[in-house]
Amino acid sequence: MPADTRPLAIALMGPTAAGKTATALALAERHDGEIVSVDSALVYRRLDIGSAKPSDDEQARVRHHLLDLREPWQPYSAADFAADAHSAVKDVLARGKLPILAGGTGLYFQALLRGLAPMPEASPEIRAAISARAAREGWAALHAELAAVDPLAAARIHATDPQRIQRALEIWQLTGKPISVWQAEGRRQARFPAKVLKLVLAPAERSVLHQRIEARFDAMLAAGFLDEVRALRALPALAEHPAVRDLPAIRAVGYRQAWDYLDGATDAATFRNQGIFATRQLAKRQLTWLRSQYDALWFDPQYQHRKLNAAVAAFLPRS
Repeated sequence: MPADTRPLAIALMGPTAAGKTATALALAERHDGEIVSVDSALVYRRLDIGSAKPSDDEQARVRHHLLDLREPWQPYSAADFAADAHSAVKDVLARGKLPILAGGTGLYFQALLRGLAPMPEASPEIRAAISARAAREGWAALHAELAAVDPLAAARIHATDPQRIQRALEIWQLTGKPISVWQAEGRRQARFPAKVLKLVLAPAERSVLHQRIEARFDAMLAAGFLDEVRALRALPALAEHPAVRDLPAIRAVGYRQAWDYLDGATDAATFRNQGIFATRQLAKRQLTWLRSQYDALWFDPQYQHRKLNAAVAAFLPRS
């Protein structure tokens, strides 16, 4: 087999609140890199506090790519991300920099590094009907329905992941073919332009991650997260949107719970508890996906930064 002569890149993956932003910044500054965001919430403008978007100071320290690409009401797919990320990585490499792919959206990493199976376009009508059923019956019931028609997909999709449940049922209703079959029939393989070292940053103890999630959620509240959501609700494009709750930006963890609270559906304590619980569930799904990345190296952010830095140094050529 011929040697892989592609330039090099780092993929820094991990669950939410694991410390990826700080680690990516440190790696970029140490190795003359630029950060390519792999996060489905960070593509949206105006979603700053609740998405833990890198601050203006952090973006001034290191150049970031794929932030603030869309308004919250505008569509953005995994295929859009893959195309944009390929262009960004090629741009970083062309300027002699190290691309650092940093984020926690597994579907985006998969789309970028492995390619995506061709899929039918989304149907707003079918999505609205599925959402209406979910409001009546609950997502667990729809997950059970998915298990009946596509057990392979249901085994991969958690019952608390409404966006993926909705898409899988949508594909089934549109085509009569399970999404798992679509995925197995082939992916569009656009060879990634770099050889990638995969790193996972995750606390070894789940309780530590839960503490980090709770602390970050409280810090977001103190930083004005609810005011950020109030500003979103005041935008005509969202205030007048016929299916605002179905928008991926508004369904993002934290934003969905804040929207309900500001609608008067919950009290402040319930909102906080629901937001923290939803973030924990997101982290659980992320960790499940990360465990399938058999070629990734795992590091605990509490005490293994030196080992992580050594792994990166061993991967990169000596200067």
